[in-house]
Amino acid sequence: MSIPQEQREVAAGDGWDRLLDRYLARKAVEQGLSRNSLEAYANDLRDFVAFCMREHLTPDGLDARALSAYLEGLGERFKVTSQRRKLAAVRGLVRSLVDHGVLTRDPTATLRLRPHPRALPRAVTRTDIEMLLSAIPNDSLRGMRDRAMVEMAYGCGLRVSELVGLRLYQVDLTNRTVTVIGKGNKERLVPVGGSALRALRQYLAARHSAALAKLSGGVRARRSTAAPVSKRSSALFVSRLGRPLTRQGFFKALKEWAAGDPRLAWISPHTLRHCFATHLLEGGADLRAVQEMLGHSDISTTQIYTHLTRTHLRKVHRTYHPRARRATLRGASGGE
Repeated sequence: MSIPQEQREVAAGDGWDRLLDRYLARKAVEQGLSRNSLEAYANDLRDFVAFCMREHLTPDGLDARALSAYLEGLGERFKVTSQRRKLAAVRGLVRSLVDHGVLTRDPTATLRLRPHPRALPRAVTRTDIEMLLSAIPNDSLRGMRDRAMVEMAYGCGLRVSELVGLRLYQVDLTNRTVTVIGKGNKERLVPVGGSALRALRQYLAARHSAALAKLSGGVRARRSTAAPVSKRSSALFVSRLGRPLTRQGFFKALKEWAAGDPRLAWISPHTLRHCFATHLLEGGADLRAVQEMLGHSDISTTQIYTHLTRTHLRKVHRTYHPRARRATLRGASGGE
């Protein structure tokens, strides 16, 4: 009977590094993870591998006691969300070791993090979104690009990686839709609203004009110096150098436009996605439809936004229902 590769590596003393590289390579192929997701998994698992090496633990020597000690250390260094993410990554690695015969049983089966209340996502009001958009100048190509990106992030509920990863062919201006490639390379079709559509058309028209002007100048320069003309990018949102805009680039631009208002200084690209879901549900949208547009595989992930809308509904009820206002109730009791 042949011995699995993982068992041979453990026996040969190759240990964690080769096992980790092999596991990540398999995960990339089998699940089609993006480069960003793969790097996140790698960082989390390298933290675990560093712990194992400090404790002189070999892959075939993992047990529940060692893993419990690792969890305790996470609690001292990371927030609950980071602890959950790292534990999920470790579970996947350990299950792979069980599947390939390195371990005879799964020592993570009984591991649980201490219960913590789940933090609610922060969202801003619709008025705040309007103020953010009004702070972005519309008289330059960069301003038009950033305005279109904010409109798309807020109007379509896109993750920042999905936003900067958009290609020109993914946007259907005629049918007012965008094809989004989400986590695990899953595709979803999201409607594009009127405001986002106008901002996008304005940006694309300005970008096309700028590209023609640059091309014309490049042809003249090439005739005189034989310099090559730069190739046109297929990315929807590009930097001033014509390269696809990065997540960090959009984060920096958003922070710059929000810096003028202290109420918006904390905002991040993901806040726009939170606002998309929150404002839809406040307007009476169906939870399943919001789940589909967000690209959540599990509706329980979408349900967190219902906590925010319940607060909104209570506020609306207290404000507008004649029997909910305290002043009305006091007046009624005083007249009896």
